[in-house]
Amino acid sequence: MSTTGRDLTRRLGLLLALGAATTFVLFLAYRGVHDDTVPLSSSSTPGILAVDTARNAMREAHEAVRGSGRQGDTSGEFHTHVSVAHQSLALAASENVTGLEGRHDLQTVTGLISVYSGWVERWGQEPNGSPLRAAYLFYAEQVLGLRADRGSDGDIMSRLDALRVRQLHEAERQAAFPWQLWLGWSVVAALYVALCAALLEAQRYVRRRFRRPVQARLLAATVVCAVGVPLLAWVTWKAHGAMTDSVGGIRVPKDKADDVPRVAERVQDALSHAGLWASLSVWILVGGGVVMALTVWGLWPRIAEYRFRAPR
Repeated sequence: MSTTGRDLTRRLGLLLALGAATTFVLFLAYRGVHDDTVPLSSSSTPGILAVDTARNAMREAHEAVRGSGRQGDTSGEFHTHVSVAHQSLALAASENVTGLEGRHDLQTVTGLISVYSGWVERWGQEPNGSPLRAAYLFYAEQVLGLRADRGSDGDIMSRLDALRVRQLHEAERQAAFPWQLWLGWSVVAALYVALCAALLEAQRYVRRRFRRPVQARLLAATVVCAVGVPLLAWVTWKAHGAMTDSVGGIRVPKDKADDVPRVAERVQDALSHAGLWASLSVWILVGGGVVMALTVWGLWPRIAEYRFRAPR
């Protein structure tokens, strides 16, 4: 009694199960990395650099105050730097890196900057020699927090530093490759090897049983699988490296205003293809469907030949 039909059916079931499992696990593992690539590029990094810009602007604003005379330049350079700080804080709020807590902190910092500016304005209005002049400058520096004690959180600089730490923590989480992803990609590798081996074995069986040198549809399914999974793994490895390098570039606060745009440009270059990388997840489902369709197309006609035959 011929068992060819049953053998082909068993092979087809195995190939479809492996194809579906590989597609599903690969999709989850791929998205586990690339779902954070775009937010890191378009939100977290700009948000962190915006906080650095605000810190530098407030420091430069105070340097303008300290280096000025009685009226100083509080109507010019000082207000320019304060305006830059406000714009940077608005950008950081729009990026929303740390959620509601971060927005609350930014609102508090914005209020503190107004208090600081008020003390500076009063300082500028006092005549030389007035005892209030030194007092107002002291109060302004207390609100700004350039000389704040470690652990203080009631001044502008301390709050910005604390916010930056939380933002950086979120960016590091996005760029991390935890054990769950290692496990996912390990399962992908095992399923990939099993699927390729099963496809090759099915081709060998068909070639031996039906004496045909090549089964084109099974060969096409094998090529799609053999090329697609390593390609996606390479894209993921490249993306993770770019994410890690980007976080490394923003880990240390930028105390020079010129450093911020330079770092932003490097991060933008490194993650310029983040959107494309993330969009490839859709093609995982398409590719998996193609592999399974080619497998059915390749084996079902042979199975159908035996389906209604009487045992012999």
